[in-house]
Amino acid sequence: MASLSDVEIEKLFSGAPQFFARSQGYGTGPPHPSVAFPWDEELAIRDLTDYVQIENDAWGCVTARPRIILRDPISATSPTGKKRPHFNTRCQERPSMLSMQGLEKGTVGYQAALEMSVADILLEEQYGFNSLGSKGHVIVEQRQKLITSKDGLRHLDDAAVMEQLLKVEQRYDAEREGLRIKSHELYNELFNKVLHPPTRVIDHNDPYGLAVQIHALVKVLAAPNAWIDFSRVEWRIRLGQMLWGFPLDDELDDGSAINEGIDADDRGEERYWLLLQVLLSCELLIRLDAITEGEEYGMQRLKASEVHRFEKEANLSVKWSLLLARTWLDNITVIKTNAVPEEPSTPKGWLTTLTNKMHLRHEHMHGAYYTDHTQHRHNTQTEYTYAIKGRYNERQVFGLTQFARKLRWPDVEAFVFKINEQAPTLGTEIPVNTPLPPSLIQRPSYFGGDRTSVNISRRAGRRRRLGAALHTSGWLSKAYISGLILPGEALSHHLMSSLLENDSEALEKLGTLANLSGGFVYRRKSFWSTACVVGRVLAAGSGSAECMGWISTDIIPEGHDDGWLDIEVDNIAEDMARTGKKARLWGKTVIERESDVLGDADPSNVLPADFVVPYENQYFIPPPSNIRVELKSLNLSAPVGTVRPTPLLVQQTTQSPDASKPPVIHTYPASVAFTITHDGIEQQQELNIALSSDVYFVTAHPCAPSSRVKFLKSPTSPTIQQIDVGGYDFSGKSSSAAHITGHPLHRYYTYAAIHLLDLLSQPGNATLDDLLSRSASANRSATTTTSGPARAPRVLVIDCITGFAPPRSPDNDTLSLSRVSSLSSSFGLEPINSGAPPLQIPAPPHPRNRRSSTATSGSSRFERVDPPPPPNGGTATACSATTPASESTRVPSRVGNARRRQFGSDLEILARAVCAERGWNALVSRRRRGCLACTIREAGALGWRVVVRVE
Repeated sequence: MASLSDVEIEKLFSGAPQFFARSQGYGTGPPHPSVAFPWDEELAIRDLTDYVQIENDAWGCVTARPRIILRDPISATSPTGKKRPHFNTRCQERPSMLSMQGLEKGTVGYQAALEMSVADILLEEQYGFNSLGSKGHVIVEQRQKLITSKDGLRHLDDAAVMEQLLKVEQRYDAEREGLRIKSHELYNELFNKVLHPPTRVIDHNDPYGLAVQIHALVKVLAAPNAWIDFSRVEWRIRLGQMLWGFPLDDELDDGSAINEGIDADDRGEERYWLLLQVLLSCELLIRLDAITEGEEYGMQRLKASEVHRFEKEANLSVKWSLLLARTWLDNITVIKTNAVPEEPSTPKGWLTTLTNKMHLRHEHMHGAYYTDHTQHRHNTQTEYTYAIKGRYNERQVFGLTQFARKLRWPDVEAFVFKINEQAPTLGTEIPVNTPLPPSLIQRPSYFGGDRTSVNISRRAGRRRRLGAALHTSGWLSKAYISGLILPGEALSHHLMSSLLENDSEALEKLGTLANLSGGFVYRRKSFWSTACVVGRVLAAGSGSAECMGWISTDIIPEGHDDGWLDIEVDNIAEDMARTGKKARLWGKTVIERESDVLGDADPSNVLPADFVVPYENQYFIPPPSNIRVELKSLNLSAPVGTVRPTPLLVQQTTQSPDASKPPVIHTYPASVAFTITHDGIEQQQELNIALSSDVYFVTAHPCAPSSRVKFLKSPTSPTIQQIDVGGYDFSGKSSSAAHITGHPLHRYYTYAAIHLLDLLSQPGNATLDDLLSRSASANRSATTTTSGPARAPRVLVIDCITGFAPPRSPDNDTLSLSRVSSLSSSFGLEPINSGAPPLQIPAPPHPRNRRSSTATSGSSRFERVDPPPPPNGGTATACSATTPASESTRVPSRVGNARRRQFGSDLEILARAVCAERGWNALVSRRRRGCLACTIREAGALGWRVVVRVE
């Protein structure tokens, strides 16, 4: 048997994803996980992804990584002007928010799965920054040092800060239009108005150059214990709260030790320091952009030593400040107007609107540190009022309406009509720091005053638990409408909060205390954060929808009316033990070795017999046929009360809550009940599966098998005898000895397949190793080769295909498309008639806890077309891997006559529920999207051991 050449290997694995983890350079943190197709040049293959692309400009802020936005043709976009070179901070959120929404609903992608163990949430809290108000002694001393140093900050009052921000904005807009500002002008502006000039010459060749200015700004911004470190997730979420919130009424509980700061003056002081940080960051970004553009056009270039010094001095906090600066300059504008003459010259604080207007008086001084503020001269005849507001109000409102539509919000068209009607008046000024109503002053904090007691448990999980106080047009809405949102999970919280705060009926029924990491029931639908395992499991069902970190479904808990819910769940000990520096992501070599297409083979001696064709359905005793699974109910057991370690424990929503008694949220253990019938039993079986473990699911990466490759194998052995890459096509006919199939799997990868019914019959205390051992002796799929020493299988493949009947569709059930393929799928896009009337959700024929699936919103402009079915006449053989006739669903007339497959079923909910009960993270491998061999290799890269194989 001749060994395979390099060319033959490349053809053999054409279209097969290969999994990597590579460092991105000095100071960039953990390695970067990626998937590539190194042996393919077709863009349709190279651009395959396992995650959903961003579908609205308003959501682009969710990530700092390069992304493609699939814009709706009628959406309001952001005018960007002429594209010009700009500085790349090489600073990204972890996990990647692009990869946090997999093609399968309720799943994540390969990149996010690896990065969750090194997530930003696992970082220690920033020392000394434990309040939105006044800071500790160490912070005060450092800030005093900055403003008294000879080469530090100049004395700036708040009006001077706003005036400089206005100038920076004008300069930024001018540079985007192609106007270049000379270096010496920037030097004079910086060192005459913001910083003291350097006390020594830094660059003798160009003492007034950009490198000198950059060095001075980095030195100030990198000063420890002075500025907010936005690499910490808790401060990214609180960015809007610092600008537009006020004490007691804007509370947020994320498990951190940060208290709200009940003194308005202290809040104002910290707001001043935040704006000063924004100013310095914008000044730095302007100069870095100028350097980048100069290098692009060969006009100016930094020395290697200067680049090295910048990389060394610009720590992670500085880089996140630069991300803040970019977000500010792209989304915020400063407005300067003459003050009203009759207005008394007393401190007025900040006025803001839903479009983020923020006023501050010229004479308003912040901070006890400025002992010489009275020496600043003010001309009362020329006082100005400064305001900040978002540039793209219409874009943000459209993004909110799209979010509501994609989640199939109840009475969504009425909501869209109402908020669009209000859009022209969103600029009306609404003061937010006027004296609080007595009821708010007298009531206690929602979450309790002492946060330090909960700090021990804040990193117990890989996702943040977040509770927030919602109010009509509150700070969460204002932050979203402004577009001033930093990369990370904050956008999902802002979207749902804005939706609720602008739906008066929903806010009244659900109450003002929100559990943004749990779920809620509203108008016979349930909505779940993807941070909650219940949402990730129910997302597998027909009729569910997912958008930007939230899942909606027609399944509601038994006996629960409208209100918020929290779910009791256990962390997986193995996952929690492998976080931080112990995370698998740091093992770059291991990740690539355990997913290599050639396994452990010597690349110079690769034989066809080294490979097998994997199957999920090779049984000595076939399973029963006509298996039907039906979900009966979602059950929440008695609340566990104070067992949970965080203050966000319970909520009891009432129609007229007592102002002196804070609302509470109950925490429940969750389970799902099913019935199973098949031809092998006379009566239906009943199951109750507990959703007790915080497991995650990953969409198996799509692959594209080459049509030029044929395998020849024996019907009695999985080992391949011959591989033909000559390009001859036998067309896959059943009479042929060679067939086109998925990619082969090297015998290095051992696996065992188990039917879902067989898995359900196993003892609940059976370990994964026990099941792998039993399946290896019961099924042929576990035997990878007949020669050589036997090795224990490492991956368990759960067969959710063989013998299962197509799910029944209710009479009024309409199409709910899963994300069949990624952006570059050759399956194509089909436009939908925009003139179609909005879809009305039918009411259930009789009271049930689960309604028929709702249709996708008429606002969606494009939907994915399913791949064509296999040719008629193709029969399943040991190598053809053809599928049974797929269930078809009638597509509404507005989509045309295209026939598409409806993904999602009670069966898939059951499979995920079993994984949640047993504590297994799992890959979801859909047979029409990718082959089993590539999925098993991806499991090796992740270090996961379970694959759920679905039709």
